[in-house]
Amino acid sequence: MSVGETAAVKLGGATVHAGGRPVWTDLSLTVAPGEFLAVMGPNGSGKTTLLRVLLGVQRLEAGTALVSGRPPRPGNPAIGYVPQHRGFDPDLPVRGRDLVAWGLDGHRWGVGLRRGTTMRRVDEVLDLVGARGYADAPIGQLSGGEQQRIRVAQALIGDPDLLLCDEPLLSLDLHFQQRIVELIADWNRRRGATVLFVTHDINPVLSVVGRVLLLAGARWTVGTADEVLTSGALTRLYGTPVDVLHHRGRVVILGADLGSHEHPPDYAPVPE
Repeated sequence: MSVGETAAVKLGGATVHAGGRPVWTDLSLTVAPGEFLAVMGPNGSGKTTLLRVLLGVQRLEAGTALVSGRPPRPGNPAIGYVPQHRGFDPDLPVRGRDLVAWGLDGHRWGVGLRRGTTMRRVDEVLDLVGARGYADAPIGQLSGGEQQRIRVAQALIGDPDLLLCDEPLLSLDLHFQQRIVELIADWNRRRGATVLFVTHDINPVLSVVGRVLLLAGARWTVGTADEVLTSGALTRLYGTPVDVLHHRGRVVILGADLGSHEHPPDYAPVPE
């Protein structure tokens, strides 16, 4: 990051508790504009909590958090958010394209009346994620993978400066995992925007990430994949032997849980 440039995300001595226990402590992290940062760690390590802090819906016990030089606040239009997959009610009378459009004009009354420019933009972003073919179906009747692509479109439609992705590849087959990664990576490069990408598997994003933040047992470490995804670094972080193997361009981690679906005790969904 150049001298005088405002960090996209900056945490200083940040500490979060959940259920009376520390989730992570004294987290200090600077994410430069345009950086692609992967966030990994076991269930309960605070991956989703970190995103909630940046969204302005989770308070810190200590320390500071800044987004583009300012304290986080709910409803920041400069942030796009892809939540973990949760199914919709099958009878919900909302189309996929309606959900995407709310990413632009969800603050306005009147779901049925869309301006032509808004709907053209909706079609553009639906094409980007390969979802236009089923965008007129009720969102609750789509498959998990189809719903997740709609969520990605909703997050990108406002062309945000910061994209927070919470396990966006869940429920997607390998083909669409790669398509979504390529889409977000292209947007990251072309737009010069910043990405924080929570994932339990580094391999789909290994070729596009700049650094990796690892959270475990209220501890943390950050660095390039080559620096932190090693047997020595992970053994120190977890306090137990961890083996890291490299096979045909993939990273295999043995002895450490880097699983998904983290829900801290005080978790509550963020309205979409």
